[in-house]
Amino acid sequence: MFYGIDLKNRLMLGTAQYPSPQILREAIAASGAEVITVSLRREGQGGAAFRDILKDSGCRVLPNTAGCHTVREAVTTAQMARELFGTTWIKLEVIGHADTLQPDPFALVEAARILCSEGFEVFPYTTEDLIVGEKLLEAGCRLLMPWGAPIGSGQGLRNIEGLRTMRAHFDGVPLVIDAGIGAPSQAALAMEMGFDAVLLNTAVAKALDPVAMARAFGQAVTAGRQAYAAGLMPRRDMAQASTPVFGMAVLT
Repeated sequence: MFYGIDLKNRLMLGTAQYPSPQILREAIAASGAEVITVSLRREGQGGAAFRDILKDSGCRVLPNTAGCHTVREAVTTAQMARELFGTTWIKLEVIGHADTLQPDPFALVEAARILCSEGFEVFPYTTEDLIVGEKLLEAGCRLLMPWGAPIGSGQGLRNIEGLRTMRAHFDGVPLVIDAGIGAPSQAALAMEMGFDAVLLNTAVAKALDPVAMARAFGQAVTAGRQAYAAGLMPRRDMAQASTPVFGMAVLT
C-alpha cells in the first residue's frame, strides 16, 4: 500500500533512455507496471508525444527530482512537477556525490520535511541507513526507497545484510528497492526478502530487447513476491534428507 494505493504489480518502471517512443510504450505494457517514473527534464525534452505515452499507458505517474543537488532545487522541481502532472506523488532525489549518485542525507531529510508540509506524498530515494530512514519518517514520509546499488550500475543488492536489517527494522513500513538492479534475478531476490516493490530503469531501457526484458522483470517481481508470501524454507548449515528414514526397510 503506497499512500493509500494498493498495486497489483509491484514493478515500477522508469521512462528514460529507451531507443524510441514506441519501444517505451511496448515495454511499459509488457512489464505490467502500474507506476512509471519521469523526470521533469525528460518530460520537457519529449513534449506532447511523450505526454501521450504517459497518458495512454494507464499507469500512475511518479514524477521525480532526478539531477537535483540542493534542497531548493529539489523542492522547486517537485512543485513544478505537481503543477504539470496533477499529482501529489513525488520521488525525491537530492544527490550528494557525483560519482556514486548517493543521496545527500541531510538535504534529503530537509527537502522531505518541506514537501510533506506542503501536502506532497514523498517517495524518498535513500540508502539503507536506519537513522536516515527514521528521520525521513519523522519528516512525514510514509515509505522509504533504499538503493540496491548506485544508479545505473547493475550491481544488484550490494549490501544484502544491511537491507535485511532495514527490512526487519522498519516492519510495516513500505520499502521499495530503487536503483542498481541489473537482472530479473536481482529483482526477484529483493521481493523474496520482503521488500514491497522494485523500481528500475536502465536494465530495461538499455537491453538488446527492452520489451522482452520488461516482461522478464515483471514476471520476476511477481514470482519473488509470491515466494515471499508462500514462505521460503530457511537455510540450513547441514543436509536434511527429504525422504524420512522412519518406515524404510532395513537390509542386512
